[in-house]
Amino acid sequence: MATMNWRTINIDLLDPESPANFPIGTLSPAAPPVSATDVQSLSSQIKQLLRGGDSEGALRGALENPPYGGDAAAKEVHLATVVEILQSIKQSEMSPMLSRIYDSEGGVEILDVLMKYLYKGMSHSSKPSSASTGSMSPQPTGFSQIHSRGGGEGGGQAMSVLLSWHEKLVEIAGPGSIVRVMSDRRT
Repeated sequence: MATMNWRTINIDLLDPESPANFPIGTLSPAAPPVSATDVQSLSSQIKQLLRGGDSEGALRGALENPPYGGDAAAKEVHLATVVEILQSIKQSEMSPMLSRIYDSEGGVEILDVLMKYLYKGMSHSSKPSSASTGSMSPQPTGFSQIHSRGGGEGGGQAMSVLLSWHEKLVEIAGPGSIVRVMSDRRT
């Protein structure tokens, strides 16, 4: 009698319809490649709209053209542009602007892209800078507390703006936007 441990057999490999038998890369749609110079020129056009006083047009322009096929540098430039636009818009203008975008054609997708940028911006704002990681103090709980003296210049203000936008966006688009963003494979 052969000593085969039947509990260690991976039965998913035997099923032809199993997710283990097809490449996961096919789940996300192919995005056309975008160069950093294209993103930089788009960023300058968007900033020109912003300087001209058309903050809604600048926000739409940034959110309608996300650089899904770009490299990390291109995505960082676009993120910085979107955050700059969000910081320049007054809090009293947020809800009416989001409502107009939501009611327009393709508005749900545009607001989903905004939600992606909000989460990406929040993740960048919460990373400790290299200056602040040197002063860690152990706590009685076993965790370390990072002191951010002098290192997080303006990070709290940016986080506050992003959280305000998140609140208003969930009011307008609903919690479905969060679910769509979390399940979308495009970054």
